[in-house]
Amino acid sequence: MNIILFAGQGSQYSGMGKDICEKYPDLYDLYDKASEILGYDLKKVCFDESFTELSRSLYSQPAIMVTSLVCFEAAKKNGLTFSAAAGHSLGEYAAMTATGMLSFEDGIRVIKARAEAFNNAISDSEPGAMAAVLKLDPQKIEEICSQTEGYVVPVNYNSPKQTVIAGDKKAVETASASLSELGARVMTLNVESAFHCKKMAEASREFYNIIKDISFKAPQVKFFSNVYGSELTDFSDIPSLLAKHIISPVKFTDELTAVKAAGFDTFIELGPGKTLTGLVKKTLSDVNSFNIENASTLEKASF
Repeated sequence: MNIILFAGQGSQYSGMGKDICEKYPDLYDLYDKASEILGYDLKKVCFDESFTELSRSLYSQPAIMVTSLVCFEAAKKNGLTFSAAAGHSLGEYAAMTATGMLSFEDGIRVIKARAEAFNNAISDSEPGAMAAVLKLDPQKIEEICSQTEGYVVPVNYNSPKQTVIAGDKKAVETASASLSELGARVMTLNVESAFHCKKMAEASREFYNIIKDISFKAPQVKFFSNVYGSELTDFSDIPSLLAKHIISPVKFTDELTAVKAAGFDTFIELGPGKTLTGLVKKTLSDVNSFNIENASTLEKASF
């Protein structure tokens, strides 16, 4: 059984989505529709190498989401079928749109609100820091963070040997040094703030107030959640869940384990990069995984 996956922030790159749109020109319409809602030219953001602010949350979040949905629509033209969906952080919004929880237009309105709330939070407070920790069990990382002076917590459980920590810059640096002494490989991430922790509380509140009246439907297929690390079955208050999502850890390792336990054996990543494909391979055995991000990977895909 197939599950589709959508990656989060950090997967963006200049030119993403362009050659798929050249292959299927009708998909340019998704960028045009999004641009009308966003108030700027999203094709320029994604395709123009002279645009230097693609890494900013304000632009990267809508850009990644729309490009992911462009890849999704192109894959459907080539025979894609699926029975479940999931995303990593920002990727959950593309997953919600792909599964019918949101219309495309409302999906763009929601991601616009999220991007702007993130941008405002980054502008108004000490941004904090994030670091990826490799080659160490998450339990040991949790222990070191809890023993570190200041605020630092695990926020992305990406694979059994890859966890991201976030918090106040000094605390993240102290924890990183301690983790390195234990043999971990630690990489400071080039991000604007400390995502998925309490430092984003103001963004969470602002975001909720904007999206609380948007209509969300139950998905047409199974949907797996970062917040719970399992299948989501209660769709009664998605705005509150998404607000919680901003300040909660991404339990992606648990999520992948739950997906496999539910009988899914083929993981198809749609959108820029192949980060999630790599995480699947590091976390699960006896499954298939591949990504579709451009015309070349689309041609190689087998559904």
